[in-house]
Amino acid sequence: MPSQRPPFGRAARACRFVIAPPGKRVRLFVALDLSPEIREALRNPVEELKPLAKSARWTRPEGMHVTLKFIGNVDAGKLAPVREALTGVRSEAPVEMRVRGMGFFPDARRPRVLWCGIEASANLAPLAAAAERALESLGIPPEERKFTPHLTLARVNDSRRLAGLIRAVESMQSREFGSAHATEFHLFESVTRPSGAEYRKIESYPFVKGAA
Repeated sequence: MPSQRPPFGRAARACRFVIAPPGKRVRLFVALDLSPEIREALRNPVEELKPLAKSARWTRPEGMHVTLKFIGNVDAGKLAPVREALTGVRSEAPVEMRVRGMGFFPDARRPRVLWCGIEASANLAPLAAAAERALESLGIPPEERKFTPHLTLARVNDSRRLAGLIRAVESMQSREFGSAHATEFHLFESVTRPSGAEYRKIESYPFVKGAA
């Protein structure tokens, strides 16, 4: 049987993905993936921190990624235009990233999100901006907050009794978790399961100009 996927161009690579039926809502985001080495480097530190914030919603290492653009919930009928729009997003060079340190959004006095820091080459922010511009024509609004690359480790539901977590995170402010070299980004669907969010990779987009 021939593929039902429209021809989005040679650059994009479709992943194994079941097209959602019309009328269904899908939750989408655009992100860079991580290497297995970085995920493994984060696994033990995250396990050490979990008992210090038992009510927090912790991200499994396999679900960690560097978000370029959170799209949100859209009708499944919009999926094909979204996939098409992202094929034109390019950068002059690969993105170099260094995964280092931890902290909180908005800060340690009002912890809502526990993050791991990303120190990236100068072209990461323009790449995220290009993805955002590509999607604006589809009625997807731009992000109001400044782009701050990071990995979300946990979302804090109750900020009380977190003194131990805050001290532990402070001790990891300069800890290194590895580096990455990215030449493609991905369109993901987020699916909510009883065990937590599951991320399905829909499409991969090599973004370096002139690359095959």
